[in-house]
Amino acid sequence: MGILSVGITGLNAAQAGILTTSHNIANASTPGYNRQQILQTTNPPMFTGAGYLGQGTRVETIRRMFSDQLNDQVLAAQTGASEMDSYLSQINQISNLMGDSNAGLSPAMSDFFKAVQEMAANPASIPARQAMLSASQSLVARFQSIDQRMGDVRAGVNSQITSEVTSINSYAKQIAEINQRIIDAQAAGPNQPPNDLLDQRDLLVADLNKEIRATTITQNDGTYSVFIGNGQPLVVGTIPFNLKAIAATDDPERTVVAIESPAGGIVNMPESLLTGGTLGGLIAFRSDALDVAQNALGRIALTLATNFNDQHHLGMDLTGALGGDYFAMGSTGPTVKSGVSNAVPGQQPSVTISNVGALTTSDYRLSYNGGTYTLQRLSDNTTQSFATLPQTVDGLTFDAGSWVPVSGDSFLIQPTRGASASLALAITDPRAIAAAAPIRTVTPLTNTGTGSIDPGTVIDTTNAAFTTSLGALTPPILIRFDSTSTYTLYDNTNPSAPVALEGPLAYSAGSDVFPTPGALDYGYRIKISGAPAAGDAFNVEWNSSGFSDNRNGVALGGLQTKDTMEGGTATYLSVYSAVVAQIGTKAHEAEITGQAQQSLLSQAQNARDQLSGVNLDEEAANLLRYQQAYQAAAKTMDIAGKLFDELLALGR
Repeated sequence: MGILSVGITGLNAAQAGILTTSHNIANASTPGYNRQQILQTTNPPMFTGAGYLGQGTRVETIRRMFSDQLNDQVLAAQTGASEMDSYLSQINQISNLMGDSNAGLSPAMSDFFKAVQEMAANPASIPARQAMLSASQSLVARFQSIDQRMGDVRAGVNSQITSEVTSINSYAKQIAEINQRIIDAQAAGPNQPPNDLLDQRDLLVADLNKEIRATTITQNDGTYSVFIGNGQPLVVGTIPFNLKAIAATDDPERTVVAIESPAGGIVNMPESLLTGGTLGGLIAFRSDALDVAQNALGRIALTLATNFNDQHHLGMDLTGALGGDYFAMGSTGPTVKSGVSNAVPGQQPSVTISNVGALTTSDYRLSYNGGTYTLQRLSDNTTQSFATLPQTVDGLTFDAGSWVPVSGDSFLIQPTRGASASLALAITDPRAIAAAAPIRTVTPLTNTGTGSIDPGTVIDTTNAAFTTSLGALTPPILIRFDSTSTYTLYDNTNPSAPVALEGPLAYSAGSDVFPTPGALDYGYRIKISGAPAAGDAFNVEWNSSGFSDNRNGVALGGLQTKDTMEGGTATYLSVYSAVVAQIGTKAHEAEITGQAQQSLLSQAQNARDQLSGVNLDEEAANLLRYQQAYQAAAKTMDIAGKLFDELLALGR
């Protein structure tokens, strides 16, 4: 090889350098572009007697300035940041809703109990009773509106999950197509990387990571295999696997993600495996925050309605009738949803609330396999197994009911989810508010002892003895002390000739007269204290014309501060405040975590850009360098030409 040939190699190398540098400058703002660099090496030298003479240079390859490690760090930070952004945008909706000083539940509940207490202060006032009904209706409307808003958020999450699945499938298809193009390109130029195609594929993987956390493995043919979850394939070589957004098999209102095999089979993916990216944030929000908040709201509505109704039953309204339900629940109890693969559609176990104060905010899954019933609490995935039903867990009683168990049967139980939406008022007549107690006690002026009787407390108006003794105003009860230590109960329908019901019974000051050992339970409790004398008597009678009696109204108002939830340790408002605080804390955690992820992303991107990014100043310097090399190589060729001309001249 002569001087001319050596010059040509230098000219070609310099030209490749100028082209590559120009390509870098042109794509300085192209998303996903990685800076390229020529890898230049010497041609094999030629041996002569004077030693090895150089034969110029050649461009071995165009190298992409790319680091798998730095790129993986960017992808990990990006998918985490996208997840937190998605989570935060969703949770802020319910956090702002529940914590709103005007639209939240707390002000409506405070106004409701304020109206109850004002009614109790004026039990005979129709306007006060009407104001209580109005405040009650406002409270019901607030429960329903908050639940409706949460339902709208849930529908929005379902819609976004469907949209995310469509985007993920699109990216998977594009990655598979680029894999094929990379195979074709490498077949045309063995051992030469198609850098621009590799950049496009890595950009697609980066965009995919914004939607869901994905991992890649480079195959021997240069293609990527892409996996999500714990190894579920999304792309294998040139074959994409489609995700599908479908209704959950046991909850049509919940959109879940399934993966479809090329053969057409569909397998649901557990939500715990769908992490990272916008899709992971949506799913995490729904299970960690939305389900909890909506169930918690329903539990408060259910507990309040149950407690208020129970107390209202123990009172008497302005017409003299015993109190009925104050609140109405549209649903008859916990929602039970059958799995689509159950042996006999329509058969369901019976699930009833046995203790409203012990309810949790969790949903449950009851299944039957191999002769064993398994109950899973979905909030923490704890399970219990039983050989038989019925069983009572967390205030719920599970019984077979009409269900004939077959191995593989499964049911989703939502104890409180629909309670807020179904809450309503059961009465519209202000006179039907049972503010009075149905019984009263009377102490005759003829008593000579120091004994005294309390007003009495009704505990069960459905008790047969209660309705027999007082339901029709008869028989009123006479308590007559035979001595200072014993008393007898009489039917006082005919005061001149009372009929003994029970007696004699032992007296202990301050203890309940009803019931006593061996006596009937009349459904109410009476306490006598002090030292009654022999012959002293006390009357228990129907509270007829008790229009100004407010004893049950006071008890209704007292429910505001009574610990009726969390196993008797919390009030309605404290539980609601705890839920608001929990949602707010989760939102704050998502914000802080998102900021940290954004910081990590910026650091990772900066580290990657130092290697892969295009620096225009550096590229300008490279242009000058390659220009000078080009000019020098051209000068070499010019000199070679002149030398050749001299040789020709000598020949002439």
